[in-house]
Amino acid sequence: MIRRGKPGHSRIDFALAYASWIVHDAFKGGFSWRRIKPYRVPVDTLGVDLTKTKYEIKDPEKMSMYAKRAAEFFGASFVGICKLDRNWLYAEDDIPKKFENVIVMAIEMDSEGIATSPEAPAAAATGVGYSKMAFLLACMGEFIRNLGYDAIQSGNDTALSIPLAIDAGLGELRRNGLLITPKYGPRVRLCKIFTDLPLKPDDPIEFGVKEFCRKCKLCARFCEAGAISMNDEPSFEIKCRSNNPGVLKWYVNVELCYLF
Repeated sequence: MIRRGKPGHSRIDFALAYASWIVHDAFKGGFSWRRIKPYRVPVDTLGVDLTKTKYEIKDPEKMSMYAKRAAEFFGASFVGICKLDRNWLYAEDDIPKKFENVIVMAIEMDSEGIATSPEAPAAAATGVGYSKMAFLLACMGEFIRNLGYDAIQSGNDTALSIPLAIDAGLGELRRNGLLITPKYGPRVRLCKIFTDLPLKPDDPIEFGVKEFCRKCKLCARFCEAGAISMNDEPSFEIKCRSNNPGVLKWYVNVELCYLF
């Protein structure tokens, strides 16, 4: 493809795409379930280990405000909090019962890069999102541990991100199976932190996505793989074995999408 000079597949495009994933792929601490051991003792901490004592939290609502501000400070585009619905875990025994809260974070992806999809600049925009995810998760995990509480950092692993994002009030599910957010549409990457930090959950939101999807159908009409449903109403009928059953929605035949 590079030799043919196909637009979006130049040597520069691929150099950008490969570079974009480096923090995600090389920084193992991004998805650690335990405290990340620093390579040095920072001078400004004077060797104090803040993880040894619990910070007393009298107001979970105020702590939620602090946690959201920290996430935005570390690079989240927006943040929500929900109680952990254990139906969304891949394996329920993976997460101990004490982890009742989830901080769900969205990272905006570059609009110009995503607009080239499926060319290499779109892969670069995706890779940057994942690398930012690794940085954000590592910082948030350490922030929580420095308050004396536990954190489990999670990207696509451990639990389904979209249902948790919906529970946390970040957006609504739409016809093509993606989360749509009020500000960025589906152009976000999602990650989350499971924690025992006392927090006040947010409420789910509705801003007309389901009603719009009933009428629009543009994504289904222009899907070259034919993976997106054209049905007027959502249903419980799954489209392939990769679907998780039991939810009223427009199911996507993701295997057709993947093969395409």
